[in-house]
Amino acid sequence: MKFVKTPIAIALLLPLSQSFAQATPTTTEENDVEVITVKSGYRVTNIQETPTSLSVLTEDDINTRHAQNLEDVVGAAANINFSSGSQRARYYQVRGIGERSQFQEPINQSVGIIVDDIDFSGIGSISSTFDLGQIEFFRGPQGTQFGANALAGLIYMSTNQPSDEFEGAVKLTAGNYDSYGAGIVLSGPASDTVNYRFSVEQYVSDGFIKNTYLNKDDTNNRDELLLRGKLAIAASQDLQIDITMVHANFDNGYDAFSLDNDRTTMSDQPGFDHQETTAASAKFTYSYFDGFDLVSIFSIADSDLAYGYDEDWSYQGLHPWEYSSTDHYLRDRTNVTAEFRVVSNDKNKLFANTTDWVIGAYFKQDSEDLKRQYTYLSEDFLSEFTAKNTAFFAQFDTALTQKFTLTSGIRYEQRDTDYDNTQGIAFTPSDSMVGGKLVLAYQMTQDAMTYAAIHKGFKAGSVNSSGSLPNEQRVFQPEYLWNYELGYKTSLFNDNAYFRAAAFYMKRDDIQISSYHLNEREDGSAEFISYWDNAARGHNYGVEVEASWQASQSTQYYASVGFLETDFEGYTYADGSTELGRDQAHAPKYQFNVGVNYQVDNQWHFNVNIDGKDDFYFSDSHNEKSESVVILHGSVNYQQESWQLKLWARNIFDKEYATRGFYFGNDPRDGYTAKAYTQLAEPALFGVTFNHQF
Repeated sequence: MKFVKTPIAIALLLPLSQSFAQATPTTTEENDVEVITVKSGYRVTNIQETPTSLSVLTEDDINTRHAQNLEDVVGAAANINFSSGSQRARYYQVRGIGERSQFQEPINQSVGIIVDDIDFSGIGSISSTFDLGQIEFFRGPQGTQFGANALAGLIYMSTNQPSDEFEGAVKLTAGNYDSYGAGIVLSGPASDTVNYRFSVEQYVSDGFIKNTYLNKDDTNNRDELLLRGKLAIAASQDLQIDITMVHANFDNGYDAFSLDNDRTTMSDQPGFDHQETTAASAKFTYSYFDGFDLVSIFSIADSDLAYGYDEDWSYQGLHPWEYSSTDHYLRDRTNVTAEFRVVSNDKNKLFANTTDWVIGAYFKQDSEDLKRQYTYLSEDFLSEFTAKNTAFFAQFDTALTQKFTLTSGIRYEQRDTDYDNTQGIAFTPSDSMVGGKLVLAYQMTQDAMTYAAIHKGFKAGSVNSSGSLPNEQRVFQPEYLWNYELGYKTSLFNDNAYFRAAAFYMKRDDIQISSYHLNEREDGSAEFISYWDNAARGHNYGVEVEASWQASQSTQYYASVGFLETDFEGYTYADGSTELGRDQAHAPKYQFNVGVNYQVDNQWHFNVNIDGKDDFYFSDSHNEKSESVVILHGSVNYQQESWQLKLWARNIFDKEYATRGFYFGNDPRDGYTAKAYTQLAEPALFGVTFNHQF
């Protein structure tokens, strides 16, 4: 691997990283040291003893970045990226692997997004951070527990739990671009056995685009409503029930691409990016039996998604050679999941009382009805898609000695798909997939551990929906991934610092890559047809480091750094040429975040942090790249006993950089000459936030 001398090199020499994972802190009576716990596993574990590459951002970390959405925090986690092509990011990449968009095709996600046990994979736009307790970023395949939705990794978001005593909070925020937000949280006991938590937030913004044709500055606006209710029910001495209910209505505009590649557009029919989701989950933990607990988790999410854009990005009358077109995708999506686990306790370990165990079954059904309304279609395109997943899994954690632990896990998953559309394509693929892991952990000292791991991940294949594609491009096959990983974690200076590092090598077979096919129209413009295909193989390898040092009572330094090398080969392009090896898309060679928290006294707190990212290819099918970028953020916080006032700024120096890019001709003024078109990330944002707790 070639390590470039960039700001990263300097960052590695700084006193390192963050209270990245102060999450869900508990304390011990002996030393009052915070214990950082991971919630999404089969058992609650200490992050320092979890043998995988994992970052956890806490509520404090999220608030420090003044994050409104999941996309606003990923810069703090090594080797995590996202793509736009929409108003809010729906798709994320872990270690260079992950989808970047969806048009007609039914696809299976490489990176799962789960919020309070509800599966939002592929529809992550509504991942609001309001009243969020923590975010867990798992890197590498999570096949044993999460299966086909976690080929590359998983993002698990958990909101704050109902409280035993009444409490509440109010949040008010205002910023440039006419951005305003208001939220309230109420929590407490409803009875001796039932605690509740209710939260609601409304956020609006004009967005960062000026439409010069319509003379409007809100055609790329945000109008986002989130309501959430939670119940914690102690139904009996042995039965705990946790219920979450969510309603989100994100009624956003989408007018992001410009013929001039700037923040001014000329669309006469600006697009939209709407998502209205009603979802719920219920978790039952039954502890009646002496040797094990029974855990069952049920979830349902019903979503109406509407996504559309002005395809020509201009207006009638711009040029004599112009075309005028809109493209709209209207989806009705429902996913239902059920999971059943039998989890051992200390009274029922196997193999001479050395082995904790879990066995279980998982069921999921995704249903999606799509209507595409496109100017150049003689009638609306309609499709119906249903996928049923059935999985069985087991995991064993064996204490070989006092210091060595062996974790072995396996998951068998069957995915059956039924697809048909109005272009006469009917497809019923069925994929049987096996994944798992083998991890050997060594507890070197009380404060340090190391591990070696092998994981196998998988992702099901599917069908390309366009009838205009050649027959050989109609179907794509499952992808498999082997991940080999070495890791080291330690706490230092009486737990005032930590250091975590992981090195990995990933081998991908039958890579699913996103490409597109261009059909030239008679007027010289081209129809953009997205589709999926398989490349032969690929490799992803690199390093992740994160650390933190509480240098004094007032000063904390933190950083995270990721290095990544990727390639794929064996793919045949439309012109007949074969790829012999190039970087994968949306896979920057480095990412970093460094910062400092400084507390002057009990009232004043300052934060400065820097995100950095190398350039990367926008797509696997062309050679256009983003630019490398370094972005500065900061905040000043004044705190009293029950309220805080914070001045914050993101992208302070107004760096211009892109989060999505395409390459084709779309401008009649230059004869539809092919060139790069990009969607720009947010500019300099600043504002003030007021919080009050009661």
